[in-house]
This record gives sequence, structure tokens and C-alpha cells, in this order.
Amino acid sequence: MMDGQRRRVKPLRWGGLAIALLGLQGGCTAIKAPVPLTSTTPAATSPPLPPTSSAIGKALPSNFVVDVVQKVGPAVVRINSTRTVQDTSTDASPLGRFFEIPQQNRSTERIDRGTGSGFIFDAQGLVMTNAHVVDKADQVTVLLKDGRQFKGKVLGEDPLTDIAVIKIEASNLPTVSLGNSKLLLPGEWAIAIGNPLGLDNTVTVGIISATGRSGSEIGISDRRVRFIQTDAAINPGNSGGPLLNAAGQVIGVNTAIIQNAQGLGFSIPIDSAQLIAQQLVKSGKVEHAYLGVQMVDLTPELRDQINQQEKLKLDAENGVLVVKVMPNSPAAAGGIKSGDLVQSINEQPIRTTDDVQQAVEAARPGGMITIQVKQQGKPRSLRITLSKLNPQELTSGDRP
Repeated sequence: MMDGQRRRVKPLRWGGLAIALLGLQGGCTAIKAPVPLTSTTPAATSPPLPPTSSAIGKALPSNFVVDVVQKVGPAVVRINSTRTVQDTSTDASPLGRFFEIPQQNRSTERIDRGTGSGFIFDAQGLVMTNAHVVDKADQVTVLLKDGRQFKGKVLGEDPLTDIAVIKIEASNLPTVSLGNSKLLLPGEWAIAIGNPLGLDNTVTVGIISATGRSGSEIGISDRRVRFIQTDAAINPGNSGGPLLNAAGQVIGVNTAIIQNAQGLGFSIPIDSAQLIAQQLVKSGKVEHAYLGVQMVDLTPELRDQINQQEKLKLDAENGVLVVKVMPNSPAAAGGIKSGDLVQSINEQPIRTTDDVQQAVEAARPGGMITIQVKQQGKPRSLRITLSKLNPQELTSGDRP
């Protein structure tokens, strides 16, 4: 789909394979270890240290965040991944430009390393994470909080929703409890656990800032999910880690941030992630329906501009305008044309491009949908049989 304004959104990657630096300038700054303090004061006169929770057991008050972390923390894992990347460079002689000396191409290999997060959702060794954490990885290693380390096998990944499942050979593992993301309300507590910037087992707290954010709203319009927005601090390395509610249930999978913004993190709702994970475990892949159009949200300003430049007669003030129909697509076969105004799908009103995307996503490849459009000012009802999406269909734009 096309939208008038795109924001720069970065997946939460850390390392060559799964890294996205947050605008760090001037290279890396070394973090100095704390300098041990020395004192000439006799030990007998030193003030006593305050009691710690480990020293007095339950004497100090706890809170729901501590309870959640102790309950869920052991099931949150660190995921290290590596992949081999081919670099092609040219050896150019300093005199080459004067004497036309042929340049030689040289191919070298480098190893990209990345770090992300994940969580165990099945005691038999199933780990959920982001697809971009393990994309094209040659080797995946899963590290548990208790220090155990396992070689991971990627059962499947789905770039369209950014969900992947890893299998490790272990049993009786600690697991998370999955919540219900459909019931979330803005203002509820949100807790994130992960490995931001390589800092293992980091806990941050905030609230649910919004629900139902479309991919086009946050600049990743090719994702077929509606995101949870949270102000709980998440950073590169949090990718794939859980977003939790106050009861310690997973409500989302942390996946993206808006670059140069604060308090704008986004998670994949666990209800959507769980459905995708189940398909990946079963068959190693997810089949998405494909319509084959590029569209844009119609505004009064865009309508007037199109009517003047293209000499069309669009009378609606808002809706979804078909910009392009892909050749040999279900949309082309079903009679959709550029300039059509989509009004409803399966009798459900359509107001935004995200509405179309979600309606197509709810269908199955081979399924039929009924689309009501205005075509050259006249209403038409078109029955269209959807096909299976090839991920390459999304390389030049968002096309439901």
C-alpha cells in the first residue's frame, strides 16, 4: 500500500545480522568499570550497610513487577545468530585510470553476528522470537537465564508478521503464560524483558500507549498485523522478547521502534503471533492470501488533486483508492481497475488501506471475497478468488 508519509522505523536488531544502531555517532564509547572505593577509616567505625532482600527474606515489601520478573524471567532467552555474507570488492590499481589496467573483482566472506531475545512457550523446547532475529542465519544459539546453552533449529519464519519459531533439544523447560491481547486497553501496565544492546535480562516498565496501530501508521506497511504501542523502554536486542501484563502473561512480541523517538515501541499482539507460531510448528511456513493491488487512503485534498490532474470524477471525501492493479493477479482477473474506490469487503465498510489488508489477511488462499467498488462513478460488486502470496510480491511496495 502507499501512504502519504512514512516514518523511519527500525527493527530491534543488535549485531550484524540482527542489529540496528540507534543513531550512535563518533564510534562506540567504552563503558568503564566502577572503580573500587578505598578508605583509610577503620572498619569498626564504618556505618553498617542497609539490609538487602536476600538477607532478610520477605521482610522488604515486593511489588507486581518483581513478582512478574521472578515468575517469567527464567523463560526469557537470549538468541545469538550468525550468518555468512559474501562481500565483493574491486582491486583497482592507482595507475589504472591512466593506463586502462583491468580491475579485478575479489570476493570475500565475513561473519555477521546478531543478538535478540525470545521466550519459551512450550516446555519441549519451542521458542518464539522475531523473524528478523534469525533471518538467513547459519547458526542459532539459545542461552537460558540459568546459564544453559543450546543449539537452536529454526522451524520456520514468517517475514510478513515478523514471527519465527526455534526448537531446542531440551525438556521440562520454564515457560511463559500467554495472555489475551484482544482485551488490552490503553493505560494498562506493560513490562518488557529482554537483552537490549547485549545487556542480558533487562527489565523495563511502562504502559500500553495504544492498540491497533497499523503498519502504515508506523512506517512498516508491509506487515500484516496491528501493533501494540508501549512506552516501556525497548531497544535493539529486545527483538523477539515478551511484552507482559501485570499478571505476568505475554501480551505481545517486541519488534520495532521509531528511530529518534522516545517512548514509541511496538509489539506484535500475542493472539496474532500465536496463530502464526502454530502454523510454523506444524508446517514450517505460513500461507497468506494475495489480492494484488496498490492502494492509498483517499483524503479530500488527494481527491481534489486527482480530479484536477487526472480529470477523474471522484466524489467521495475518504475511502481507499486503487492506484495500481498487478498484472495476472486475482484483482486483475476479478475486474478491479486503477481508479476504483473500494467501499466494502464482504459487506464490511472499508475506510483505510489497513482495512483492506486485514480483510485479505483474514481470508485463506483460494478463498473468495466480495468487494464493492465505485468504478467510473458506478457501483460494482466483484467476486474475487484470492491466490497464495509470494513474499517477493512485496519487494516493490505493499500489495495485499
